[in-house]
Amino acid sequence: MDKQKNDKIRSAVRENYGKVATSGMAGCGCSPSSCCGTPNNVTAADISLGLGYSGKDMTAVPEGANMGLGCGNPQAIASLQPGETVLDLGSGGGFDCFLAAQAVGDKGHVIGVDMTPEMITKSRRNAENTGFGNVDFRLGELENLPIADGIVDVIISNCVINLSPEKERVFSEAFRVLKPGGRLAISDVVATAELPDNLKKDMRFHTGCIAGASPVRELESMLHQTGFENIQIKPKAESRTFIRDWMPGSKIEDYVVSATIEAVKPLT
Repeated sequence: MDKQKNDKIRSAVRENYGKVATSGMAGCGCSPSSCCGTPNNVTAADISLGLGYSGKDMTAVPEGANMGLGCGNPQAIASLQPGETVLDLGSGGGFDCFLAAQAVGDKGHVIGVDMTPEMITKSRRNAENTGFGNVDFRLGELENLPIADGIVDVIISNCVINLSPEKERVFSEAFRVLKPGGRLAISDVVATAELPDNLKKDMRFHTGCIAGASPVRELESMLHQTGFENIQIKPKAESRTFIRDWMPGSKIEDYVVSATIEAVKPLT
């Protein structure tokens, strides 16, 4: 994929999620029809509950932090511990960051990185309004993380890495910033079948978490070549139920499903 096309995809993603940040509508991100095909009576909380978050999670974050985005719950596999440093790739309004901040406590630290200025503005405002002192939101691209080497214990992400046209660089950057023994705990979409050419070329399917999905074996190869070990990628067939709602009638659930992605940076 050439640089011009990569830049075009990044620009489209940045523009789309900037609109999501300012629209105030639930579930507008992972949908080719954003913004937005989600019924008016469906709230961000409804969507997140369907992804595996709890009612307690809904009330534990600042108002507006949960935007109903994502395709899973990385908190469920992250096993966060007090005092850890956590990095959220594609932090959006800060939903997962604020949950992680409570898990790691005052001695821990959470960094959210997002390439959309509107999202960073929104998440920083959420943090200021509620006094979260152990959360830091930074503007940056996942392929060029504004993070020092070897300072992160856990990297989480929710349906964002698929949006990158250069996933190898994302995983390389993730490896760089992790401490030895640090781990990935990611929810994302994976490809289960080849997407038709007309959908591949439609930019809405790139910004909608579909066209950029990679097959499991390809992701495993990227992670292995980067240096990760204990790689586990587990597709969730049941996710087709909510993926179908991203664009009713399009049959996109025949091409992608949600999956958990876990891996560890070796100690040496």
